[in-house]
Amino acid sequence: MVRRFEAVLGLVAIAVLASLAAGCSSGGGGSSEAAPVTTGRSVDEIPVAHTPPGGFGDTFPEEVLADCSDPLVEGAPDLRGLWSVISAERSGAPVKADDSILNYRERIEQCGNRIVDMGGGTISDARADGTEANGVHDVSVFDFTTPINIIASYESGVFVLRPVGMPQVAVTRRLDADGHMVWTRPDRGGLVATLERIGDGAGTPPNPFKMAG
Repeated sequence: MVRRFEAVLGLVAIAVLASLAAGCSSGGGGSSEAAPVTTGRSVDEIPVAHTPPGGFGDTFPEEVLADCSDPLVEGAPDLRGLWSVISAERSGAPVKADDSILNYRERIEQCGNRIVDMGGGTISDARADGTEANGVHDVSVFDFTTPINIIASYESGVFVLRPVGMPQVAVTRRLDADGHMVWTRPDRGGLVATLERIGDGAGTPPNPFKMAG
């Protein structure tokens, strides 16, 4: 009797194991192989981008940091996306309806402490670490020729650009309570522009802005 009971238990155990094995390997069940984990590149692996000769034209270039997987550094405002100006003023007064700044768009990419800002035909690619070495070393938006050297930093949740040797001049970008980006440029007649995020900027979106002659 005991041997017969043990034999029955053995058959039941075999049946249960067979059922579990069938469930794991069947098309309707889970796979026994883990799905592959894909990871992007670090900012250190992505070359610095520069403005093309003559600036980029009617469309934005392809994204620079599209496959970067590093998280944003602490204290960085999330400015990622495609932005369009919805209002602007100079020296405290609203700009005229035909001011070209009202057609301005820019795309910002961020990864780690790196930030790539494309606008006005230029590409500014920097590490926001407050050093000259890792700042923007590119060309001016006014002629796409004159060299510029800019220090980038994140300060109290604000993205700040300062020309090398001119620490008193600060171009800033910050988010307001409505999620808009407020952009200030003291070198452009005290420009204060408010921009709305209109998309993620993926691909090569149109660039309607033309610098006033």
